[in-house]
Amino acid sequence: MWSFPPAFQGRYVALEPLALAHLPEFLARFDPEVYRYLSRGPKEATAEALAAHLEALLAEPGRVNWAIRPTPALLALRPFPGLVGRISVIAPDPENARLELGTMIFRPFWGSPANKEAKYLLLRQAFEALLAERVQFKVDLRNERSQRALEALGAVREGVLRRNRKLPDGTFRDDVVYSLLKEEWPGVKARLESRLYGPLGRP
Repeated sequence: MWSFPPAFQGRYVALEPLALAHLPEFLARFDPEVYRYLSRGPKEATAEALAAHLEALLAEPGRVNWAIRPTPALLALRPFPGLVGRISVIAPDPENARLELGTMIFRPFWGSPANKEAKYLLLRQAFEALLAERVQFKVDLRNERSQRALEALGAVREGVLRRNRKLPDGTFRDDVVYSLLKEEWPGVKARLESRLYGPLGRP
C-alpha cells in the first residue's frame, strides 16, 4: 500500500491537503479558462458549483489531493496572495507500480515556477520514495498549452485516447497520454532542478 506525505515544501510552493475549507480561495480565483479543459470542472462561478467540484475530487477512490500555496520566493515573482492551484495523485496502482498526476494552476501563476516545482515534488516522491515504474499524465487534445508544458518537462507523448472522457457540457474529449519511466527520471530531475534552482540544482 502506497502512502503520501500530507505536505511538501519546496522553494516556490508548499503543498497542503486539499479540503473544502479552501473553497473561498477557489471562488476568489475562479476563471472559466482555467477549467475549460477539465472533464469535471465546475460549470459556473458559484460556491455550490465549486463545492461540488471539490467534493468530487475528495471523494474519488484512491485519489490524493493537495492545494498548492505560494512561498515568499514565488510571491516575489508573482505578487498574488492566495492559492496557486491544486495537484493530485490519480488512481495509484502499487501492484503495477504506476500512478497518474493531474494539475490545475490558476492563471496568475501560468508560466511561473509553480507548476514545475509542484510536479517535481510529487515525481520525486513517486520515483524515489515509492519506487514507481511509471507516472502518467492525461490532457485534453485541445489543450496545447498543457501539452507543451509536459513536453518541456521531459514527458514522452504516447498517443491519443479518442472520446475518453465526457465533459460537463455533454461533449467528449480526446485525451493525450504522456508518461515518464523510472529510468528517465534522473535526467528529467537534473533538468528540472537546474531550471528551478540554478546551476547547483538544489532546492
